[in-house]
Amino acid sequence: MAGDGTVRLRGHHLLCLLTYRGLGYSPAFVRGMTAIAARLAAGATAEIVEGADDICAPLCAEQQHPHCHEATVPERDRQALTLVAAALGRPLGTGDRLVLDENIRARLRAAYAAGAFAPACALCEWQPLCRDIAAGGYRETLFHAAAAVTSPR
Repeated sequence: MAGDGTVRLRGHHLLCLLTYRGLGYSPAFVRGMTAIAARLAAGATAEIVEGADDICAPLCAEQQHPHCHEATVPERDRQALTLVAAALGRPLGTGDRLVLDENIRARLRAAYAAGAFAPACALCEWQPLCRDIAAGGYRETLFHAAAAVTSPR
């Protein structure tokens, strides 16, 4: 994460967060992704970056041939940013910052469920699971605002 608490996020991870429900490549990856999803849902700012971000950098460091360095991943990032920008009705590129508030998450989830992001997800091994999660109304996903806690009187 950036020194100011900003979460560095690559393009296609904007899409991964929408359907994330605690599954991943390793226990360390799941812990990190879960923590980042919680920070972003709580209002942390995301900064769009190229290459390894705060989600995949730990995984890339622990694997000898991480998938984040495959040629298809930067193209997936470019496609995702183009499609997310269209869904949000605003330009979005490397260096841009945004807060993924409930309104933005709802707009992106609606676009995902409608198939708007399919080109960016076409080569992803998680795509069938994510499609099922979207079709199921995003139940049990972890990228949401924390529920208000009320104390009994």
